[in-house]
Amino acid sequence: MSPSTSLRAGLDFDAVSAEDVSRVFGRRRALSKISFRARRGAILGLLGPNGAGKSTMIAVLATLLRPSGGRIRYGAYEAAASGPALRAAIGLLGHDLFLYPELTARENLVFFAGMHAVADPDSAAADALRQAGLESRADDPVSSFSRGMRQRVALERALIHEPRLVLLDEPFTGLDDASAAALLGRLQALRASGAIVVLATHDLDLAEGLLDHAVFLRDGRMVEAVDHPERVRSMYREIMNRRAGLYGPPGAA
Repeated sequence: MSPSTSLRAGLDFDAVSAEDVSRVFGRRRALSKISFRARRGAILGLLGPNGAGKSTMIAVLATLLRPSGGRIRYGAYEAAASGPALRAAIGLLGHDLFLYPELTARENLVFFAGMHAVADPDSAAADALRQAGLESRADDPVSSFSRGMRQRVALERALIHEPRLVLLDEPFTGLDDASAAALLGRLQALRASGAIVVLATHDLDLAEGLLDHAVFLRDGRMVEAVDHPERVRSMYREIMNRRAGLYGPPGAA
């Protein structure tokens, strides 16, 4: 991965640390003292049932939400002091794809490349379309795409500025087997290039063999963290069942 504009400007970091992070919405505690460390060249998975706090944690890491307690450190930086320079080093794919449906795939990618001050937006968009396997549909409006195709464009939109930190919330949603396999390859390439990847997913089968670290969440609490997890689905069931007495009945994966 060549350095993005933000990294060339001097804002770089090798790890992201959550330190006793809590987030409260009114009287509901969505996160309670979550701590973990995501490192460069590794994929960290946030795993847990619906309502576990995975999406909230992604939003906090993306600086879209402020922690109610604790802090996030991006190497030596913190969000409040770093502002736009830090956000320029982050790529986010969430439930909202943030694409303009009336624009073509190429137009969307050129627009977002320009927003990130990428030196050559046209070349960056062409490379992104190649990565997505959508060169033949480059000049079709996104409104004509399937959900899986839109997801692939949105992933490239999140990566077009070559961010140091890549945050993915359920990126396998709507993908067929071929597209999911292509995404797995893309994630492995990101890891090899030195990106920090944090992935929230319900798809435990696809997470198998992909994750370098796994953080298991339940009801906003971190119940366990595992390095180099194996047999992710069976590990998930074991951990959630083991903790059922502490946190109530487990939710669906």
